[in-house]
Amino acid sequence: MESAVENALRMRIIEWVTARAESNGGFLHRAELLDFHIDDRRFPIIDYSRGIRNPVEFSSTLSIVQSAHGPYDDTESDDGLLHYAYQSGDPWGGSNVKLRSAIESGAPLILFRKEQANILTPIAPVYVVDDYEDSRVFLIALDEAFRFIPDVRHLSEPQRAYARRLAKVRLHQPAFRTRVLVAYAQRCAICSLAHGSLLDAAHIVPDSEPAGAPTVANGLALCKIHHAAYDQDLIGISADSRVVVDDDLLAERDGPMLKHGLQEMHGRTLMVPHGASNRPDRDRLAWRFERFLARA
Repeated sequence: MESAVENALRMRIIEWVTARAESNGGFLHRAELLDFHIDDRRFPIIDYSRGIRNPVEFSSTLSIVQSAHGPYDDTESDDGLLHYAYQSGDPWGGSNVKLRSAIESGAPLILFRKEQANILTPIAPVYVVDDYEDSRVFLIALDEAFRFIPDVRHLSEPQRAYARRLAKVRLHQPAFRTRVLVAYAQRCAICSLAHGSLLDAAHIVPDSEPAGAPTVANGLALCKIHHAAYDQDLIGISADSRVVVDDDLLAERDGPMLKHGLQEMHGRTLMVPHGASNRPDRDRLAWRFERFLARA
């Protein structure tokens, strides 16, 4: 059972990770996770070389790291749970002991997705809810509610549907934001605002559409006002990356935010990533721009 001191320290770390990631734009750098301090003592939040952090002082695991291999997590099953492989060696020894302890204690963990070298997206809290001894994997849930389901291995279809929706919100969307903001060097593609906490990853083709994959080529780093304006079709972006402001909005007279924040963006060319594979897909831009023109 986790002590009150351990629980308080765990929650302090989770709160710091969440706040720090948001200030960056949704992610953290490996160096700052390794250099975290508790008072005057260094207390790494991730392990230096392994994908699991088991502090000596903790009775159960603090954090786990998964490498991302695409827009969706390939260890995610159709039940919406993550499958995290046992650490090598004795399945009942080593790091597996503290992961298994997390099932019993219900201690919250931090899941880090390694989107690229030295860039990690945190998802917290997550919970170890069961393990498959035959396939040597632990089941990781994104919501504490799954701890209290009697048979988490056999979820009902409504429970699976809920888990999949939860994964989209808590796993896929943050990972998408990280990939897009990193590609755009944490700057709004329209106005160049560089405050990570004020930036979003906007879909060009909405994720409700078949072509709306959570890939960088289907994303734009936009500040919150330009993201909202883009979603409301108050601004459009042509296939050649030119910003077009709605005619009615151009004709309005209001305060400085309207004038400088929106109207003066008319005719601008997007700032795009250096790598060709990360630049906005022209066909998707064209599809979205046609929708903008039809609603204008």
